[in-house]
Amino acid sequence: MSLQRVESFAAGRWIGPGADARTIADAATGAPIALAGDGAVDVQTLLDHARDVGGPALREMTFHDRARILKALAQHLTAHKDALYEVSYATGATRKDHVFDIDGGIGTTFVFASKGRREMPDQKVYLDGGPEQLSRDGSFIGQHVCVPLRGAAIQINAYNFPVWGMLEKFAPAFLAGMPSIVKPATATCYVTESAVRIMLDSGLLPEGTLQMVAGGLGDMLDRLGPQDVVGFTGSAATAAKLRGNRNLLDRGVRFTAEQDSLNASILGPDAVPGTPEFDLFVTEAVREMTTKAGQKCTAIRRIIAPETQIDALTEALRAKLDRVIVGDPRDEATRMGALVSEEQKTDVLDCVAALGGETRRVTGPDEDRPGGLLAPILLRCDDPDGARAVHAREAFGPVSTVMPCRDLDHAIALANRGQGSLVASVITHDPAVARRAMLGMAAWHGRIYFNDRDSMDQSTGHGAPMPHMVHGGPGRAGGGEELGGIRGVMHFMQRTAVQGSPTHIAAIAGRHFAGARTHDGPAHPFRRSFDALEIGETLETGPRTVTSDDIAHFAAFTGDTFYAHMDDAAAARNPFFPGRVAHGYLLLSFAAGLFVDPDEGPVLANTGLDALRFQKPVVPGTAIRVTLTVKAKTPRTDDYGEVRWDVTVTDDAGDTVATYDLLTMVARGGATA
Repeated sequence: MSLQRVESFAAGRWIGPGADARTIADAATGAPIALAGDGAVDVQTLLDHARDVGGPALREMTFHDRARILKALAQHLTAHKDALYEVSYATGATRKDHVFDIDGGIGTTFVFASKGRREMPDQKVYLDGGPEQLSRDGSFIGQHVCVPLRGAAIQINAYNFPVWGMLEKFAPAFLAGMPSIVKPATATCYVTESAVRIMLDSGLLPEGTLQMVAGGLGDMLDRLGPQDVVGFTGSAATAAKLRGNRNLLDRGVRFTAEQDSLNASILGPDAVPGTPEFDLFVTEAVREMTTKAGQKCTAIRRIIAPETQIDALTEALRAKLDRVIVGDPRDEATRMGALVSEEQKTDVLDCVAALGGETRRVTGPDEDRPGGLLAPILLRCDDPDGARAVHAREAFGPVSTVMPCRDLDHAIALANRGQGSLVASVITHDPAVARRAMLGMAAWHGRIYFNDRDSMDQSTGHGAPMPHMVHGGPGRAGGGEELGGIRGVMHFMQRTAVQGSPTHIAAIAGRHFAGARTHDGPAHPFRRSFDALEIGETLETGPRTVTSDDIAHFAAFTGDTFYAHMDDAAAARNPFFPGRVAHGYLLLSFAAGLFVDPDEGPVLANTGLDALRFQKPVVPGTAIRVTLTVKAKTPRTDDYGEVRWDVTVTDDAGDTVATYDLLTMVARGGATA
């Protein structure tokens, strides 16, 4: 049987492995299947191609352009995921494990595509927060903006998630506008190579935006600069070595690490046998021990339960683990596959042996199996306060340790002894327990997962990082942060404070700011299509006087007879009103009546309003006017887009009465409908 030759992809061409390439074995059988590494990859060529070809191509696009490509890419990967399933069996992963890695990676790409379209502008600049008024009259303002870094994103990934690990870094970098150089762990790089080939064959990615190294990076870290980013997932020892690179330190290269984590799960004091929470806890703990054969950075390593329940819990876990069928992942009867290699199995067993002085074995391997096959090992530590190794050493496999706690505060203290974790979970139906646990543990954990009978059917699981939420943790977990929606995109961008007149900042940001120049359009703005409308295009209406009869009619019609609108004396006693005043929502209704064009036209729907503020009360006899300005435009489909209008309502003294953003969907097309 010929071995697969895993290739690197650099500067537009595939490069095969060299003479000293490493042999990769099937995780379950131990049979050699591939060769990888030691190829003639010139790292400077990789970097130059990313910086000089990939980066400029991405920066020519808007966030929406890049988001559309990500969505199409995720759809293309979905159509080809069965091929990735097939090649992934050799890693020891079962078909169920593929959902975490392959489907999880594709799903992450979909999420970033969606967030790019929904939460980011169809612009090349992202605004971080709102404007800051830096002068009394508003003629000088500041705004934080974010633009793509101009280097390369070097993504060094672990062996356990060869697809998700790549895509969860690639997707936010691509959306930000930064090219990626992917370096998968050699043990499973053949799966990553398959995914990269599928992505490149789609024809969707601009040249230079995705490259891959199968094998070592050589002296690449020594060639990086302050516009480059390094993202690492793996062991703490490797992270420390990379983080300490002299060039990275001297040149201020961004470095983020996601590394070792002794994650804990706490059984709430209310979750006694017979409750849904107790059964849920057992299910979650066993799932985390056996999914990917326990080779997950988020797997539960320490199981903490009240001492009154520890025996019942231990027995429930033992009974469930004894039913787990371990074997070749291609066998449909298998419920847990293999560790990635026989070497990894040896490392896990060595770690279990090191924990032996503080624990006793509840379940464990009763026979020597080939390759990386290893039965789940449940340990019990009856003196977690006196123990040290169980809070300091991670067996990266199907291994977890049960330990008792006296009360919730003791459980929190034990969880925190991990000195920084990616995730902790608490299974409880008591919200007071959840709040107390969060306050006690949040400083030491990147994510805290609560679950109970109310959410168990829809929850994502202790060990499943979601792209919407940050993934990372303090201390031992590396102090890094990935994912988290748009927060993850920010890691690949430079935040810059820009200052100037509102007109300057509006031109930079591609949206209107109060005080910026405005102009009249050639027709009523509601007669103008989405594509024809321009930022800053403004309509100023005539006046409408608010009468006492208007206020009384609105109160009777709506049922809003609050005293400030009905009783002049009572209103005058209120420190906010001079006397009887108009309803705020009456003013909004009158404002709409002043600026709306009634005939059928490009405006399709009013979808809401944001940032409504009533700034000055309106008494009967006051005339109000409205200024309506195109504030921002966001394409939604080929047929329509969202227009955000700045609405300012003023009174006859020229004072601002109310301000808000109006959102409408407007048809696309020519200059008018």
